[in-house]
Amino acid sequence: MTTGIDFNELLAYTEEENRRWKRWLSQHPEALAVSAGIAGEDDVAGLLVHIFAVELRYAERLLGLPITDYEKLRSSNLDQIFGIAEDARKKFKQFLASAKKEDMEAVISFETRSAGTLSASKRKILAHAMLHGVRHWAQIATALRKAGYKQDWQHDFLFSQALP
Repeated sequence: MTTGIDFNELLAYTEEENRRWKRWLSQHPEALAVSAGIAGEDDVAGLLVHIFAVELRYAERLLGLPITDYEKLRSSNLDQIFGIAEDARKKFKQFLASAKKEDMEAVISFETRSAGTLSASKRKILAHAMLHGVRHWAQIATALRKAGYKQDWQHDFLFSQALP
């Protein structure tokens, strides 16, 4: 029996949340324009691009791929925005499917958009990518509720299908 959560289980939770959010936002497209003022983004659409761009760029780092230019990911189109997330998740799954302990422990150095050059293990990078999104989704949920947009599901991990 494992005593901790597996990255695949955390990925399943974030995928489930993304599906619910995409469905909800497709029913409330005007919510994409709600003011965010988070992570240097003006609105929810910009913050979504930020979340998913971070995930994609870290997934690319894990696989040793060229890093997509952040500015090329800008969009206000819901399908395009969530397409970034789907691409990132495919890459995370590809990494996890073959990653061994030594791969997870490997430390890489990389240039960030706002904090200069950092070094971290691939395990830490993967954890950061998952938790970064969860944190920002909570901010989005709060901003939308304050603007009068209540979501129709519980966001907490406990309510997900990720684990029994």
